[in-house]
Amino acid sequence: MASALLRKATRGGSPAAALWAAAAAASRGLASVGSDIVSAAPGVSLQKARSWDEGVATKFSTTPLKDIFHGKKVVIFGLPGAYTGVCSQAHVPSYKNNIDKLKEKGVDSVICVSVNDPYVLNGWAEKLQAKDAIEFYGDFDGSFHKSLDLEVDLSAALLGRRSHRWSAFVDDGKIKTFNVEKAPSEFKVSGAEVILDQI
Repeated sequence: MASALLRKATRGGSPAAALWAAAAAASRGLASVGSDIVSAAPGVSLQKARSWDEGVATKFSTTPLKDIFHGKKVVIFGLPGAYTGVCSQAHVPSYKNNIDKLKEKGVDSVICVSVNDPYVLNGWAEKLQAKDAIEFYGDFDGSFHKSLDLEVDLSAALLGRRSHRWSAFVDDGKIKTFNVEKAPSEFKVSGAEVILDQI
């Protein structure tokens, strides 16, 4: 399958796209509509974006998934990494620009999660001027994405093991809608515009 995707992407004329597609073929998320996102990642916590000094002040505290999802309507999206192209130019802006529409649909919070430390995510969120609209969480060791089988090896792009590009609407921990891009370089199904139509 990886070789087929590689050939298809190469025909599109972009070596970078070929690398992304081949990496995506090696891993495909198994989280699904109807599953409980908290139960799927037992014992996993995420790290809210913050400065180093804030990390020290909070004794490097983490946030259990149940505190993020239970009793709430949450839109969550995952992406390969802070400061990367599609993530910065399209993925995060799609949610930032549609935050009011999401809130009108009854969404309590919009969350961005990435395999980054919370300090890098904090700087990136501030650069994008998105912290007021979106909650950013780090998955510093990738355990959240591993648990959901959404991990992908992007070593070809010098990123190491990261996350697929994906989105979900989660109601009280239950996944109601779930979208995963065919390749991390694509941005077709995981944006805010798509999930707005699904809620």
